[in-house]
Amino acid sequence: MSVKGKVAIITGSNSGIGLGVAEELARLGAKVVLNSFSDSDEDHALAERISGEHNTGVAYIQADMSDPEATRALVTKAHAKFGRVDILVNNAGIQHVAGIDEFPTEKWDAIIAINMSSAFHTTAAALPLMREQGWGRVVNIASAHGLTASPYKSAYVAAKHGVVGMTKVVALETAQEPITANAICPGYVMTPLVEKQIPETMEKYGMDRETAIKEVLLARQPSKEFATTQQIGGTVAFLCSDAAAQITGTTISVDGGWTAL
Repeated sequence: MSVKGKVAIITGSNSGIGLGVAEELARLGAKVVLNSFSDSDEDHALAERISGEHNTGVAYIQADMSDPEATRALVTKAHAKFGRVDILVNNAGIQHVAGIDEFPTEKWDAIIAINMSSAFHTTAAALPLMREQGWGRVVNIASAHGLTASPYKSAYVAAKHGVVGMTKVVALETAQEPITANAICPGYVMTPLVEKQIPETMEKYGMDRETAIKEVLLARQPSKEFATTQQIGGTVAFLCSDAAAQITGTTISVDGGWTAL
């Protein structure tokens, strides 16, 4: 079974990893729901572009992923738009870096809400629809930080560990149904946000581009290469394929060997 004709919701998908996943699923013929907290002309134009390039239905639906009601409503609106929900990719996330004793409470709450709780709310809303139609795939974009830790990232690490644990629970609750749940754990991925960090890192450490990438940004990534958004999209597509029907409740690391250390 291919993803052609399936309906996929990808949260946080107007840029970066989420957009890469959306582009790949659309290329393979899925109907796609793009999402972010904004609601600009550019967001809707992006949906139109992907739809036209891949000759498939693409819609942009705004939702604040820190709001439980809005998060669940995203699934409801996607179902109303396309008549079904087959694939849910929980990708929305934010980051803040600070020591625990200095970590702002509002930042902690926002990261937990957007990075972890939103995945609970979308999954809770989507599972009944998947059960009704007899097929479903939940793919949570966790992180290498869902399996290991780094200093100064307490909220992010806690949220991503939580996402991995929740993925296992969803898998067990759907183990005897044609529904799977898995988490992808990327290391550093080349996104516009990371690209922006490169010159800042070069200036901070007085390094050339290649040295800044390999010795600072990719210090913990043994391959010394970024993963790409296309690679994450391809991994999502694999988890939605028949070949992955018995893969559930696990993590797939796309981290250049980070978690092998």
